[in-house]
Parts: sequence; C-alpha cells; structure tokens
Amino acid sequence: MTTARRDTYTPETLLSVAVEVFNERGYDGTSMEHLSKAAGISKSSIYHHVAGKEELLRRAVSRALDGLFGILEEPGAGRGRAIDRVEYVTRRTVEVLVAELPYVTLLLRVRGNTRTERWALERRREFDHRVADLLKAAAAEGDLRPDVDMRLATRLLFGMVNSLVEWYRPHPGTPAPETSALADTVVRMAFDGLRTTP
Repeated sequence: MTTARRDTYTPETLLSVAVEVFNERGYDGTSMEHLSKAAGISKSSIYHHVAGKEELLRRAVSRALDGLFGILEEPGAGRGRAIDRVEYVTRRTVEVLVAELPYVTLLLRVRGNTRTERWALERRREFDHRVADLLKAAAAEGDLRPDVDMRLATRLLFGMVNSLVEWYRPHPGTPAPETSALADTVVRMAFDGLRTTP
C-alpha cells in the first residue's frame, strides 16, 4: 500500500488512497483510522474535506459509473445496427474498466449494506439493462443466433467483462494498443459465438 505524502495531499489523492484501502480491506472493514494512516494525514484533515468514508465511497463509485454511463452517450453506442452498438459498448466498457480499474473494482464489490452501496447497485443494474436491451434489439434484427437465451448471454457477457477486475493488472502507463487488443479479444470471443453466420 502506498502512503500519500502529507505535503502532496489533495482531495484526489485522498480518494485514490481510500479506493486502494477499500479494495484491500473491504469497505465494511475500513475505518477512518485506516484511511488517515494510509493517507498520512489526521482524521480531522479528512473530515475537513468529506463527511466520512461513505462520501468517499460515493465519490469513488460515481467515478466508475460516470465512465460507464458516458459510454452510452457516445455516438458509437447510439447509431447503426444494434449488434454494432452492443459490440461498441462492450469494447468501450473494457477500456473504461482498464482506465478506471480500482474504481470499477470497488463498484463491482459493493454489496448493498449502505445507502450509497444500494444506490450504486441500482445504477449498475440500470447500465446492465440498457446493454441487455441492445442485445435484445440485435436479436430482433436477426444479427444474433435465435437458439441463444439472451438473458443468459447477457449474464455471461457481463461475467466475462467484469472478471477482468480479478486478474487483469496493467503496468503503469499501459499503452493504448494493449488495452485495445484486450477489448478486441473480449468482443471477438463473445460475439463470434453469438452472431448469426452469413
């Protein structure tokens, strides 16, 4: 665990340290004492900027959710055939996950024990439903195999993408081509089996 130096402390470094501690200890297992020690500042300094650890959690999961929902507003997610849009969203989801790995990891680990966690789970479900709707539209347009249960396919797709947080560890400054290759592999593995053959 990296400890932020007192003289370089900012609200952003505090958030970064909090996410690291939450991912390491679990949100419920993290106290303000743990956060102040990891950040190298006093608890009162933390309280000067946030109301408590739940506010830090909300800021962290909001960052992940903003990244994911931002994808749905991009032109590639809104134009063309549904199959092309869902492939675009899947590829971009992998890219956002890699770019915001600690934040998305935390988002995927919330369990609904607090108001913020329940809000985050609801937002995650909303994102999942919107992608599931794209898959259903692609099936209705005849671009996905009719013998595949779309609800199951949706769960498997998200399971594959979300599993990246458990094993993928990019090196600092990972070049974009490596992230792009990872996203392409995920899309290829998922959709080569789902697409109808010409």
